Amino acid sequence: MTGQRGRQTALLAQSRPNFLSSDALNTMSQDDKLIDLNAERAKRVHDLNDKRLNEVRQAFEQAMPLGKAKKKPKNKPKKR
Repeated sequence: MTGQRGRQTALLAQSRPNFLSSDALNTMSQDDKLIDLNAERAKRVHDLNDKRLNEVRQAFEQAMPLGKAKKKPKNKPKKR
């Protein structure tokens, strides 16, 4: 029984990915050429959403053009 468990533990240890030590992570975080993929993805998603919003806005402007705003006349302040 212990021999089989030992083999299972050895297999699990081999299948786990190698994690970087904290020293390696600190060195990588100080690297100028390191790219934060989560931040880049967020920028890309934001840009795509802005593009879609502009397309919808233009479609609405073509379908229902807004009239020019009327200027409000400036009234003199009322005396008390």
